[in-house]
Amino acid sequence: MSLVAEASAAPRSLLGTSGDAGGRRGDRIFSGLSTASGVLILLLLAGVATFLIVESVPALRASASELPGGETIVNYIAPLAFGTVLAAGIAVALGVPLAISVALFITFIAPRRLADPLGYLIDLLAAIPSVVYGLWGIAILGPSSVGVTEWLSDHLGFIPLFEGPASVTGRTMFVAGIVLAVMIVPIVSAITREVFKQTPKKLQEGALALGATRWEMIRMVVFPFGRSAMISGSMLGLGRALGETMAVTIILSVSGVVTFNLVSSGNPSTIAANIALNFPESSGLDVNALIASGLVLFAITLVVNMAARAIIARAEAE
Repeated sequence: MSLVAEASAAPRSLLGTSGDAGGRRGDRIFSGLSTASGVLILLLLAGVATFLIVESVPALRASASELPGGETIVNYIAPLAFGTVLAAGIAVALGVPLAISVALFITFIAPRRLADPLGYLIDLLAAIPSVVYGLWGIAILGPSSVGVTEWLSDHLGFIPLFEGPASVTGRTMFVAGIVLAVMIVPIVSAITREVFKQTPKKLQEGALALGATRWEMIRMVVFPFGRSAMISGSMLGLGRALGETMAVTIILSVSGVVTFNLVSSGNPSTIAANIALNFPESSGLDVNALIASGLVLFAITLVVNMAARAIIARAEAE
């Protein structure tokens, strides 16, 4: 019997050894591909940064008389950076609460027969080209907002944001911010919705069993569990708003001023929109100045992502 057992065990041991060798080979291939992909991403990022820095040097060294508008490079880029941050800030302030509210409604309130189709429709917003959003903003939202901006200017004009006079065309930073807010909703909503779904059912049921209302359960259980997702989704939405080009280019009536007034016809431009408008007709140092502004946008986006990672790491540590 022992000989028979040993004979029958031999093929199994050989198969196990072969399987282990194949598994180790697969692990090595997977590890190599993963490492190569990570290194490739870093190389691409370094290549983009190097290109922006090298091409920006001539504009950084040039005198004001050689640059667009006869201004120094700082005075040229500062209004664009201000407009970029302002438009993105409006988008986040309006879009993130809306996106989180939509995610909560789909996950915890809406019936299943409504939640799934609504989730698909919200996700579909991400597939709409930005130029379509821009056309919607200038043709429909802009003219429709004139009455609202006039009311804000008349009744809340003491606040710098609504100082006025209100634009009669609706091509304002206020409208651009609303359009950007709509554009970031599907990104933020999709991330937070998936994490909200993973909130442990036992914790939800335990909070409800202890007498918590649905809102109290969401505030005490769901929000703490999904805090890192809400932060990361918000930062991704902010990154999308910072780099948006066509929608802002179509909507804004640009005057190049630095102002917090959101309802007037005098608006700061954004870095991406300014590059899109001026790059085809630029040459020489004008191109270098545009690339220098792109370098600033790259730095802003990098800082935003690094800050997001730091916030998420701190939230997870707590």
